[in-house]
Amino acid sequence: DILCHTMLVYLGVGLVSVLLLTILDVSAAYRSFQTLIPNGARVPDPCTPGTVWPGVGHVTPEGGSDLNSFGRRFIEVGKTWTKALCQEDSDGDGRSNGQELGDPDCSWTPGKMLPALAVSHPGICEPLHSPRCQEMNTWLRCTGTVREAQELAMCGHIAKNCEWDYL
Repeated sequence: DILCHTMLVYLGVGLVSVLLLTILDVSAAYRSFQTLIPNGARVPDPCTPGTVWPGVGHVTPEGGSDLNSFGRRFIEVGKTWTKALCQEDSDGDGRSNGQELGDPDCSWTPGKMLPALAVSHPGICEPLHSPRCQEMNTWLRCTGTVREAQELAMCGHIAKNCEWDYL
């Protein structure tokens, strides 16, 4: 009985450790992508004005979740800021990705600072309250606290992408 209890404790600690390492690894990984798009570390969070959405290509601010329309397109073009990606409107809000990220003339290159800041998110249709954007952003959860929205999106990602055969 004590042996079973001890094994369950070790198993639980092991699973928590693996989960934490995975989360830390994922959250560190997207930061490198921020340097591959203009103002990548300074993209505004439309759900929480005055804050940023660091995981720009994901449906949750912290990243590690499903990709949004901009993230999918970024992957399709080889994780490179191209003129075509710059000129596209990934989120369907009427502004090009370049306009949203502060590179309206599509001249930015990695390592170059832009005089303009990102004005909106290239993967989230804005303004959020417009009927068109409400149709486009069905996956977006801005209600409740920011943490609640992140947890809801992450739970959906986990349920869709993970198999729990060992439970």
